[in-house]
Amino acid sequence: MSPTFWTTASWRLVPPRAVPDNDEVTSSQTRTPFVRLALWTTALTYALILVGSLVRASGAGLGCPDWPRCFGSWIPPSSVEALPPQFDPALFNPTLMWTEYLNRLLGVTVGFFILAATVSAWRHHRRDPHILWPTVVALVLTGYEGWLGGRVVAHELAPWIVTAHLVVAIIIVLLLLYATVYAIYRRPALVSGRTVATDDEAEGPPRTTLIATVAVMILVTLAQVAVGTQVRGNVDDALDAGVARPQALAKVGTFDSVHRTSALAVMSLALIALLVVWSKHPREKVIAQWTYAVVALAAAQIVLGVMLAYVALSPPYQVLHLTVASLLMGAQMVQLLVAWWE
Repeated sequence: MSPTFWTTASWRLVPPRAVPDNDEVTSSQTRTPFVRLALWTTALTYALILVGSLVRASGAGLGCPDWPRCFGSWIPPSSVEALPPQFDPALFNPTLMWTEYLNRLLGVTVGFFILAATVSAWRHHRRDPHILWPTVVALVLTGYEGWLGGRVVAHELAPWIVTAHLVVAIIIVLLLLYATVYAIYRRPALVSGRTVATDDEAEGPPRTTLIATVAVMILVTLAQVAVGTQVRGNVDDALDAGVARPQALAKVGTFDSVHRTSALAVMSLALIALLVVWSKHPREKVIAQWTYAVVALAAAQIVLGVMLAYVALSPPYQVLHLTVASLLMGAQMVQLLVAWWE
């Protein structure tokens, strides 16, 4: 019987207990239908963030000036002559239009995948709230994210709502990762009639320091990403005001300073986590691997940020910068959960 972790007092973050089984653990047993679907869904969500950053960097956010349709049609017009009379022909740019339209199509596809993952979670893991409810919340937030996409267009890319749009997308990824990693670690035991040891029974020193460090790092990184989106919005405002691209960053002011400082804070926390692993958990290879990945991604973020500052905010580097930021947050979430459950 699958254990249930729901209590009337709270929904506690506890290590998943394995289901007793007479067979040895195999890789196929950890890849349940839900896990496979959730992994694909997470990958597609990351792809959507990548495409969204491309839309932002290329200036295609208003390639379709209305929402949810594009120039009043579900299928974009093929030429400026096909535009409905209420639209200004000057707004028609086929490249920007199709970039934004494909972004919307990918968003719809991700929505269907998250719906399918939610159905799978209900079918296979309805007794496990740590799997079911994060997936359900991700589905609800996906609907909210679609609505936010319409508000982004309606407010003509106002920085605050672009920031909300990105933050919600990252939260969806983190929820999917939480449910997926939990489902992977809730696997059959190696010994018949026994379950995997709980935290109290596990060997080795407690990981309280490591878990607390990573949790704080996730919060700081999320704040850094939000501030970075504000920096990008202020840069766009400066460019619209006629400021040359190389001087646009200097017009951002406090947001840029906070963004740079928080980047150093994230790097420092990543290194602190690495020192904790080296000193207290040197034999725990899985934790070490994810810690190395977080350090590498945090360092890559700083390098890309420096390159952005010194190559006149080149759009390709903007795309890489945001993509690496989303990957960093995903790696941090897995690092946290592995430290808790490995």
